[in-house]
Formats: sequence, C-alpha cells, structure tokens
Amino acid sequence: MSGENQQVDASRTPDAPPSPAPVPAEPGLPAGRRPSPSRGRRLAVPVSYLAGVTAAFAYVGAVDPNEPGHYPVCPLFRLTGVLCPGCGGLRSAHAFANGDLVTALGANALAVAGYFVFAAFMALWLVRAFRGGPTPRIVLRPRYWWALGALALVFALVRNFSFGSALAP
Repeated sequence: MSGENQQVDASRTPDAPPSPAPVPAEPGLPAGRRPSPSRGRRLAVPVSYLAGVTAAFAYVGAVDPNEPGHYPVCPLFRLTGVLCPGCGGLRSAHAFANGDLVTALGANALAVAGYFVFAAFMALWLVRAFRGGPTPRIVLRPRYWWALGALALVFALVRNFSFGSALAP
C-alpha cells in the first residue's frame, strides 16, 4: 500500500460484526433490560388468531356443508365408507356457529369438545396478554398425547358400529 498511513482498529477484526448498541435504561428498569411491549402489541397475536377462527366459523356458518358441492368429501369415507374422527366436523361447526348445540353434538361430539377447549385456551391467552403475563403453552407428556390419540381412535371405532350410531353424523 504505497506509503499511505492506515489506522487499524485492534479491537475489531474485519469479519466480526459490530457490537450491538446498548439498550437505554428506563427509569425503574435495570440497565440493559428492555421494557415490556405495550398492551396492544401483546394482544395483537391472540386477537389475530381469534379473528381468523371467527372468520372461518362465520364462513362455515353461512355456507351449509349439508348441501353438496361446497366442501370436499372426507377421502377416507369416500374410499372405504369408514367414518374418521373428523367426519361430520364441518356439519358440527355449521350447527355450532348457528347456535344449535344438539345438532352439533350429533354431527361430531369430539369436535364440539374441541371447540370448548379452544375457547378456554383463547380466553386464557387473551387474559394473560391483557395483564402482561406469559403466553400459555400446551405442554403434554407423551402419555397424554397417546391418550388423546386413543380417545380419537375409540371415538372413530364406536361411531362405525351399530351400537354407536348415535355418534355417527
């Protein structure tokens, strides 16, 4: 380099990224700790999930799955004639969205139980987001996942036999 004076910063190597800027301390917060997000920001994700599910239920509530041509047929049912655990779920959602709980239970009782579990989870998530608490997590041990799978399997088996025809859609 033909006689030019170059100053080299010995604290940085050419490949190292610059160190992050320190987080300014707010009154009452320890140095380096970020302030908690605003209530609106905390509520944005659960409210958007709730809006998406509400829109889906509104669509299924408005477009009747009992009329052919609106929704695809269950591939397992179409190929084998066997009802899967989800068969009748759209009819159940349609009845549930229209306030007919008895018909919803008759179409798919397992789905109705799922609607209530989802509603409880969303309520917990919204309350925690509103108060600034941690996001709820669904953490189940493997034996509980196996139990849920066994419940769905028993539900599917029973609704396919004559003695369980009350569970068939």
